[in-house]
Amino acid sequence: MRIALTRVAEKSGDDKRLFAEFGHEVKIISPLAAELHSNAVQQFVLAANDKQFDAIFFTSAYPAEVCAPLLSRDIAKTCRVTAIGPKTAEVLHSFGIAAETLPSFYSRDYVSHLGDWIYGKSVALPRASVPNPNLINSIEDAGGIAYEYRIYSLNPTNTILDISGCDAVLFTSAYSFKSSVIEMDKDILPLAIGEITAEAMRKRGVEPVVVGDGSLKGTLEALSKTGYS
Repeated sequence: MRIALTRVAEKSGDDKRLFAEFGHEVKIISPLAAELHSNAVQQFVLAANDKQFDAIFFTSAYPAEVCAPLLSRDIAKTCRVTAIGPKTAEVLHSFGIAAETLPSFYSRDYVSHLGDWIYGKSVALPRASVPNPNLINSIEDAGGIAYEYRIYSLNPTNTILDISGCDAVLFTSAYSFKSSVIEMDKDILPLAIGEITAEAMRKRGVEPVVVGDGSLKGTLEALSKTGYS
């Protein structure tokens, strides 16, 4: 199966290899373009290296790729560093930064993962400038102090995405779905990386045939169980 994948170019990584493991070919389509905010990166890195935070939560691999090379290698000795998934953790580890991995692929589970430990703790969030009030509120409701650093923007490309020759489209986030300009044929299968993305699709009348666990690998595993090939 040839699958179009909504992906910011900066995040494409080893998608080709992963899809090939499941017998599929991937075609990257980019409804969004990343715009790095260098000043915000600098502010976060300086504060982190100055040991101003008790915890840092990386909600995707891209902020880790940008910030990890600039962070002190022993930062995890005084700060609890958490990655949202194994890919993000792998990036941090590659730069010598120890990090724990969130058991799920959803930022909503961050506070429950930390438990009572979070009370009174300062938490840095280097992330995209896409609002996530639920994450901020959950940290503050648990007695933590959230410091959000919007180190990059995700800007819609507003171009018609070419999915010619594709059998399916895998949407990697609710925002990428909402920002996608696609002329979908009824025979093209819509796939959602997770429940939040699936919910956004359903609100616009698109029912995903597969809903993953929030990861690409989990979505491809779910797809393999459906009989589509």
